Amino acid sequence: MKQPQMFKVAAVILAAGMSSRMGQMKVLLPWGENKTILEHIIAQLNRAQVNPIIVVTGHLSVEVQEKAAPLGVNVVHNLDYKTGEMLSSLKVGLRDMPAHIEAVLVVLGDQPRIQTNTIYQVMQAFIEGRGEIVAPSFERRRGHPILIGRRFWQEILDLPNDGAPRDVINAHSDRVAYVEVDNDSILRDVDTPADYAEERLRALLDKPD
Repeated sequence: MKQPQMFKVAAVILAAGMSSRMGQMKVLLPWGENKTILEHIIAQLNRAQVNPIIVVTGHLSVEVQEKAAPLGVNVVHNLDYKTGEMLSSLKVGLRDMPAHIEAVLVVLGDQPRIQTNTIYQVMQAFIEGRGEIVAPSFERRRGHPILIGRRFWQEILDLPNDGAPRDVINAHSDRVAYVEVDNDSILRDVDTPADYAEERLRALLDKPD
């Protein structure tokens, strides 16, 4: 599916975390053939015709930028990455978004089993007008990537430091469309070495998308 010109959907990849439980930078871990987790996620978004893609860095920003920048994405740095949680990185990404973009996919940098088909389904729901916020769901559990229409960005930017994007999403539950998917990859990430090992095993069992 190629995005129709009348709809402009971008992505923000949140790749600023300290990876303290992993013990090493999660987005730089190997994934697939000669790729890191970050490079694999960018490849999946490219396959889904998402443009532009903004990568928000923090910890080990130079190393992350060295992997991301050659892939044609925009890289921005979150100065508050040590204390700001995910919200501060999303704010940085939204502030860097071009004016013509109508919606943004919030993509976790530690979710390597992201499926191109899931990205398609989420974007298609927005394009069809089914919701101004679109989230994938597996067995009635909301996951990522979540698409958020521009009309809600200012509310996110206005959130206090201890807030979270879900505060805005939950406040507009009547505007949310859920897309049921057949893969639990939307719920899983790689916080610990055990998570990483399990996700690599699960990736071998995933159907090609």
